[in-house]
Order: sequence, then structure tokens, then C-alpha cells
Amino acid sequence: MCYCGTDYSFEECCNLLLTEKKEASSAEELMRSRYSAYVVTNANYLINTTHPKYRHLYSKKSILQWSKENTWQNLEILLAQEKRVVFKAYYLDSSGKEVAHYEDSNFEILGGKWYYLTGVYE
Repeated sequence: MCYCGTDYSFEECCNLLLTEKKEASSAEELMRSRYSAYVVTNANYLINTTHPKYRHLYSKKSILQWSKENTWQNLEILLAQEKRVVFKAYYLDSSGKEVAHYEDSNFEILGGKWYYLTGVYE
């Protein structure tokens, strides 16, 4: 089972996107692959799949730190629409506390590719 929650293996699922052998075909697929990128600490993918207009708001160093200091548990998709995905990402923080990261995310196609735009967190 892939880290993103599908029944496919990581190699057959998100790794195809993380290694650029395949492009995301939907906002949900991109969001799932971005979750897997946190699990495997692939900050380059996370930066590259953030809309160019917003990339300056993120640093590779902080992404790597956050993804490494947490133990990723699972992903729950609450709503998937064409350009919007609402989800919960469950993880254990550096102190071992269980955390449910809720996010309402927006995505956009630019030049035929899906990009993460913004998200509202709770």
C-alpha cells in the first residue's frame, strides 16, 4: 500500500510522480503525492509542485526539517474536487504526540501541470 493510502505500492503510485516518470492527472493525485513526498523527505518535489507564484514562501531546509522530525502515519481525504482537496494528515510529532493536520487546499493547472496553490490549516 502506498503512503498516500491507495492500494498500489509506493513504486507503482506516488514514486512515479516523485521521480518525474509521470505527471499528476488531478489535484487529488498531486496532493497524495505531496503527502508521500513528506514521508520520504523529498523537499525538491514539494518545492517544484508548489505554484511558482508561491514558491518563495517555502524553504527546502524547513520542509526537510519538518518532514524528518515527524513520523507520518496516514492520509485521509475528506473532499476531492477539481481544484480543491480537503484532507487530514496524521503524524507523530518529535515528542511522540499524535497530530491530525487538517488542510483545505487549492490547486491550479499551469502549462498543463498541476500545482499546489494555498491551503487553510486548522
